[in-house]
Amino acid sequence: MSKRILSSSLVAAVALGAAAYGSLALASTPTEPTLEHGSARYTAPSGSSAGSFTYTVDVSDDSGIRSLKVLPWPASSHLDPTEAELGRVEEAKCRSTSDGAARCTYTMKVTKREADLNKGTWHLSALATAKDGGTTFVPRATTFDITR
Repeated sequence: MSKRILSSSLVAAVALGAAAYGSLALASTPTEPTLEHGSARYTAPSGSSAGSFTYTVDVSDDSGIRSLKVLPWPASSHLDPTEAELGRVEEAKCRSTSDGAARCTYTMKVTKREADLNKGTWHLSALATAKDGGTTFVPRATTFDITR
């Protein structure tokens, strides 16, 4: 076999290998989790009973859901948390609803004193992490009002 034909064959084989590797890399790129059907419910404290705030959302990803971290914060604080900051906050409790999907619920108790001190509009930031490492950060996943 001549050197020219051998060189052409090697170049073609390398090009095909690179193309195949590139398509495999694209096929295995992690998808980002999605958050859908989120709802928030606030119940004011009454008498000696504490109130509560509950956030429920359906989270899905092809690989499954590892966690959903949430941070409720008063709008008046102008906090505006970042994705990195949400890595260190509380997790919602997630239960699998199917392959790749979970319903996640975060509940926070609110005492009468807390409700009096923290009246007004609040936001909730969320960070969903999939089992394959993909993440989705939602700076304002929901807004709710704390009233007395």
